[in-house]
Amino acid sequence: MRDILTFLPFLALVFAAASTGRIFEPGDWYKGLAKPRWNPPDWLFPVAWLILYLMIAVAGWRVWERTEGAVLVLAMTAYIGQIILNGAWSAIFFGLKRIRLALAELGALWLAIAVTIALFYPIDPVAAWLLAPYLAWVSFAGVLNGAIVRLNPAA
Repeated sequence: MRDILTFLPFLALVFAAASTGRIFEPGDWYKGLAKPRWNPPDWLFPVAWLILYLMIAVAGWRVWERTEGAVLVLAMTAYIGQIILNGAWSAIFFGLKRIRLALAELGALWLAIAVTIALFYPIDPVAAWLLAPYLAWVSFAGVLNGAIVRLNPAA
């Protein structure tokens, strides 16, 4: 029971980040943007993010359970920072419709995830590896965001 209770805040945290995707949905503006032919189908994004968010929550929880003190504070600061950046992307891209700023924000997110992985690895290698698909997906998202910027110079 204790494990479930300590896991729930991590689930709530990633749910909060995910909620920005529901608040700032793509809509007609996004549908009107030119996208590369290799753009994934719309249904894939929520499926991929559901899996990634669960992995992110488990990774954070595992580190929380395995360390303490200054090491924990540093690791959790990086972890929460990357979650904040994650949630901000939808607001910037879909809410503000600032695709160039969203691309820059993705660069910061990518770096924050890489730092989190580096901090998690000595504490719990499994937690670090749980974040690897997230880093890969954000890398792909950056390439996709960049292609959308290139294809929509006036946007």
